[in-house]
Amino acid sequence: MANIREVIGVECGLPTALEVMGERWSFLILRAAFHQVCHFEEFLAVLGIARNILSNRLARLVEHGILAREPQQDDRRKIAYRLTAKGTDLLPALIALRQWGERHGPCAMPNPVLVDRRDCLPIAPIAIHAADGRAINYDDLIWIERADIGRPGAACAVLPVASDAVLT
Repeated sequence: MANIREVIGVECGLPTALEVMGERWSFLILRAAFHQVCHFEEFLAVLGIARNILSNRLARLVEHGILAREPQQDDRRKIAYRLTAKGTDLLPALIALRQWGERHGPCAMPNPVLVDRRDCLPIAPIAIHAADGRAINYDDLIWIERADIGRPGAACAVLPVASDAVLT
């Protein structure tokens, strides 16, 4: 059985994601960008963030390809920050964090409510799905080596998850 340190080690995408986004202002800037906020002064007004922190976080999000820095057509001196494809890929993570906060935080009736544009009904909770589309939960998950993906019986060589080992 593999050592838990190897399982959650350097080949895990979580440290990379946290390096880029693992700070509250980055997620709040991302949320604002999804709400069509795109100019420095707008981010300042909407978020109530200090100028230096906003400048730093925007630069970091641009550096990592989450936002693109684009001069405005009508005034080349004015810069707009736009979500990139890499940035929009963060939408499920952002929604999952928001739903978690709504479920476990003090705000029982969030406003505004995120709905499907087609029927104006609230979206379903973000869930984990198997390759065949079935909703699955934590108890249905195991870690296996990449080489064992799709191999029947690969579960015999299960790598430990948090319930099997203490993370230190």
